[in-house]
Amino acid sequence: MKLHFLHADSPPAEKAFKKLTGRYGQNPREDADTIVVLGGDGTILETLHEGIKRAENTPVYGLNYGSLGFLLNPQTDSVGDLPERIAASSQVTIHPLRMNCTCVDGQNHDAIAFNEVSLMRERRQAAKIELYINDVKRMEELVCDGVMVATPAGSTAYNLSAHGPILPIDANVLTLTPISAFRPRRWRGAVLPEKACFTFKILEQDKRPVSATADFTEIREVSEVKVWQSKDLSKTLLFDPDHNLEERILREQFAS
Repeated sequence: MKLHFLHADSPPAEKAFKKLTGRYGQNPREDADTIVVLGGDGTILETLHEGIKRAENTPVYGLNYGSLGFLLNPQTDSVGDLPERIAASSQVTIHPLRMNCTCVDGQNHDAIAFNEVSLMRERRQAAKIELYINDVKRMEELVCDGVMVATPAGSTAYNLSAHGPILPIDANVLTLTPISAFRPRRWRGAVLPEKACFTFKILEQDKRPVSATADFTEIREVSEVKVWQSKDLSKTLLFDPDHNLEERILREQFAS
C-alpha cells in the first residue's frame, strides 16, 4: 500500500508524521493509494480542497491529532496496524457546495465548501437578506446576524452551534440555518432537497454590508450569493468500521 502523509503544524502531528513515514516511507502524492492526514478537521478540510484543485481521486484517511476530529479516525498506538485499518475501512463520498458571489463593486468570485457556506454581517447592524429557493422568493426580508447552508458532513460543525439540525450523511438534503434571526422572530430555518439552489440578495448593502464564507474562503461586501451542491465534484473519506461517519452523526444526535 502506497501512502502519502500530510500533517498539521503541531508537535503531536509532526511527531506522528516522523514515526509513520519512518515505518512506511513517503510516497509522492500523485502515486499514493491513500492520503493519510495527521491533524484535525481543519487539516483534513484543507486536504480535501487541495484534492479538488488537483482533480485527484485518491481517498483520504485521517488520524485525529487535533481537537474534535469529527472527520478523522482515532490515533493509532502501533505503526504496524495502519495498513490493516485502511484496508478494512469503509468509504464515504461527499459532495461540496459551490458558492458564486457578486460583490458590490461588480466583481465575481467562486469557491467551494465541504462543510457550509455562511453569510455574516460585517458591522454592528443586522443584515437584511432576501431569500430565493430555485428562483422562487421564499422570504421578503430576513433580519439576522447571518444565515448558512450546510451539508450533512458539515451539519455537526458551525450549523450545530447555530442550533441547526444534524443531518444523516446519506440524507440527500441540505440545511438552511439562520444565525441569530431577529425577523421573522420564530423562523428556525429549513431542510431542503440537495438539488435546491439558494440565492441570497443583500438589502441595504451600503448600510448593512455582508460577507460570504465557503469553509475558509471569505468574500467581503457581497451583493448576491448563489449556493448549490455540486454533484460533479466529490471526495472519498475512509473511516474505521466502528468509527464510521454515519454512526458518529447518529451518536451526536443523542449526545447529552
